[in-house]
Amino acid sequence: MPAFEPIAIVGRACVLPGALTPEQLWTLVIEGRDMVESIHAVDPGRWRLAGSDVQGEGADQTWSDRGGYVRGFEGVWDPEGFAVPAAALRGLDPLFLWVLHCAREALADAGDDRRGAVARARVGAVFGNLGFPMAQMSRHAESLWFEQAEPVDPRNRFMSGAAGLLERALGLAPGVFCLDTACASSLVAIKLACDQLHDRRVDLALAGAVNRADDLFLHVGFCALSALSRSGRSRPFHADADGLLPAEGAGFVALERLADARRHGHHIYGVIRGVGLSNDGRGRGFLAPAREGQVRAIRQAYALADVDPGAVSLLECHATGTVVGDATELGSSAEVFADRQTQPLPIGSLKSNLGHAITAAGVAGLIKVLEAMRHGQRPPTIHVNADAPNPTLADTPFRVLDRPESWPESPKIAGVSAFGFGGNNAHLVVSEDDPGIDVGAGPGPRDEPLAVIGVGAIVGSAHSANAFTRALLGDDESFDPRTGSFELDLGGLRFPPNDLRHTLAQQLLVLAAAREASAGLEPARERSGVFMGIEPDPEICRHGARWRLAQRLRDAGLDPGASQAWIEGAGEALVGPLSAAGVVGTMPNIPANRINAQLDLGGHSCTVFDGESSGLRALSLASRALRSGELDTAVVCAVDLSCQEVHTHAIAAIEGRPSEPGDAAVALVVQRLSVARAAGARVLAVLEGDAAEAEGQALSLGDIDLRARLGRSWAAGDLRDLCAAVLAGRRGALPDARP
Repeated sequence: MPAFEPIAIVGRACVLPGALTPEQLWTLVIEGRDMVESIHAVDPGRWRLAGSDVQGEGADQTWSDRGGYVRGFEGVWDPEGFAVPAAALRGLDPLFLWVLHCAREALADAGDDRRGAVARARVGAVFGNLGFPMAQMSRHAESLWFEQAEPVDPRNRFMSGAAGLLERALGLAPGVFCLDTACASSLVAIKLACDQLHDRRVDLALAGAVNRADDLFLHVGFCALSALSRSGRSRPFHADADGLLPAEGAGFVALERLADARRHGHHIYGVIRGVGLSNDGRGRGFLAPAREGQVRAIRQAYALADVDPGAVSLLECHATGTVVGDATELGSSAEVFADRQTQPLPIGSLKSNLGHAITAAGVAGLIKVLEAMRHGQRPPTIHVNADAPNPTLADTPFRVLDRPESWPESPKIAGVSAFGFGGNNAHLVVSEDDPGIDVGAGPGPRDEPLAVIGVGAIVGSAHSANAFTRALLGDDESFDPRTGSFELDLGGLRFPPNDLRHTLAQQLLVLAAAREASAGLEPARERSGVFMGIEPDPEICRHGARWRLAQRLRDAGLDPGASQAWIEGAGEALVGPLSAAGVVGTMPNIPANRINAQLDLGGHSCTVFDGESSGLRALSLASRALRSGELDTAVVCAVDLSCQEVHTHAIAAIEGRPSEPGDAAVALVVQRLSVARAAGARVLAVLEGDAAEAEGQALSLGDIDLRARLGRSWAAGDLRDLCAAVLAGRRGALPDARP
C-alpha cells in the first residue's frame, strides 16, 4: 500500500494569459501559440507612470515591459451568486476576483450543483498567493503617504484577505488560508489540501494559486536580480535562453479522495499519487538553486506514490528559461530518471507559451498535463531549436517535445515540478485513473503530544525571551509595544551584513528570534522544517512610490525635468534604489528560507498568510508534519511589525475604530515528545491535542487579555501569546504575573 492515499482531481479552472478556461489553455498549447508574443507589452497605464521613467539599464530600471498578461477577464466575470453582495466586491484588486472565479468554476466543474449547499461546509481551500504587493495595495499605501483625497479600499492591504473572502463568498469550511513558497506555492498548496482530505477534515478541497502582484515591481525586481529576459522571449531548454518573463494568472483544482470520487461516479481528470517537498537548506545562496534539494523532493514524491520513475511518460518541468536554472533542474531530474537512456523521457514547459506565472506556474502546468491526458496527446514546447538546445540536455535521458505527438501509454503517468526561489522544492506525480491504483488510506497523523524545546522572542521593546518574561511578570515597567532600535548579532550569521542592510526589519527580527530559539540545538537536516506566519509588509510599496514620483508631478501639472532635485530627495526619503539584496530582502517567503539557510534545515517549509490566525496556522501545519512523521523538528515562527502606519490605518478603516498595535517576532522549536525525550532535550512545555482543531480560534488564556498590555500583533499575536504562556509557566506564573 502506498504511503500517500490517492486523490482524484474532479474539477479544474484557470485565468491565465490567453486562457480563461482549461479548454482554451489546451488549444493554445497544442497549437504552439506564444501569448507573450501575442500580447507584446504591458497594458498602458498598468504601471501608472511613463515607460521612459523606468525603462533603461541602471538601478530602478527594467529593460523590458513584456510579460504574460490576462486579458478579457471582465467578459467572464460574474459578481452575482456569491454569499457576499456584489457591491462588497467593488474596490478590490482583481486578484480577489480571480480567486473567487477560479474557485467557483472548479467547484462547478466538480459537480457542485449536485452536492448541495450543505455540503459546502465540508469543502476546504488552500492556495498560493505571491506576497509581493498587489497593485491596489501599492495604491493604498501611496494614498496614505501622499495624503490623496480619494482613498483606496483598505482591504487591499492584506494578502490574506482573499482567503477570508473566498471562505465567506462560497460558504466553505472554516480555515481557508493562503501561502507563499514562491514558485512552488501551488504544488505545496495541493499537498496541504491532500493532507486535509487524508485527515478526513474535509470531503472536497480546492487548491491552486494566484499571482497578480504589482507588475512594475516584478519587472524592476527581476532586472535587479539579472533574471529578466533581455530578448523579451521565454525560451526554456534553449541554449540562448537569457532569462524569464513574468506572467500573471490563477488556477485551481478540486480534489476528492479517489475512493469517494469513484463511489460517487464523478469525472476524474487525473489522480494525484504523491507530492514530494524539500528545502535547499544551506545551499549556494538564494540566487542559485540546489540540485541536491530538488533531487530529494522528486525522489520523495515517487516513494510516497509507490511509482517507479521509469513508468513516467511525460515530465512537465519548472524550466523558467534561465540557463543556470534550467541546467540545474535537468541535472537533478536526470539523477532520478537516469534509467531512461534507451527510451528518452519527453519533457516540456508551459512557460514557453505563457511566461512564468510564479506562484500559479505549478498548477497551470498540472492543468496542461490533465488536458494532455484527456486528449491523449503530448503537447509541444515552443521556441525549442534543435540546433541550439541547452547543452545540459546532451547528458540527460530527456527529449524536449517540439511538436505534438500521440501519448499511447496506459495508464498515463506524469510528473510536474515546481522549484521556488529561495529554496522551496515540490514535485507532483499524477496519473490517469486505473483499476490497479490502491485506494487504501495511508497511515494518518499520530495523536502524540508535542514538546516545545526552544523559545525566542522579540516583543515590543523586549528584545529576548528573558526580557519578554520580565515584561510579562511586571519586572520591566518601561515596556513599549514598539520594537524601536534593534541590534542583530553578526556572530555566526550566514549572510553578508551588507545584504542585510537592504532587508526589511520584519525579516531580521524573526531571524533573530529563530536563532535564539534554536541556540545549542542540532536538529537532523532533512527531518527539520520551518513554518512561518506573516503578513506581507506594506513597506515594500515604498519602491513603487519612489518610481512613480515623476508621474506624480506630471499628474499635478508640473514638469519633472525641472524638479529633478526634488525627485531625488523625495526618492531617498522613501527608500533607496532596489538592489538584488533588496529584492530578496522584501520577499515574504524569504524569512522562512533565511532560517532554513541559517540553520541548514532541508525539510519542507512554508510561509502562511492567515490574518490574525497566521501564527496558529503555522503551528497547525507544523503539528501535522510532526505527528504524521514527515518531520522530527519544526521551527514555528510568526512576525508582524503592526505599528507600521499603513497597517494601523487599514485596520482602523476596516473596523471603524483604532486599536493599539504591538510589534512581535517569536519562534518555537517543536518536536514530538517522544523524539525530544529520546534526545534528552530540555522540554519547556507540552502541547496536547491537535493544533488543527484550534485553527482560526484565538488562544485562550482564561481571563487574561495580553493585547491590552502588549498590543495587537496581528499575524504574530496568537503565537506571541503561546510563547508568553510557555515563558511565564516556566516561572510558575500566569502571563499577568499571578501565581
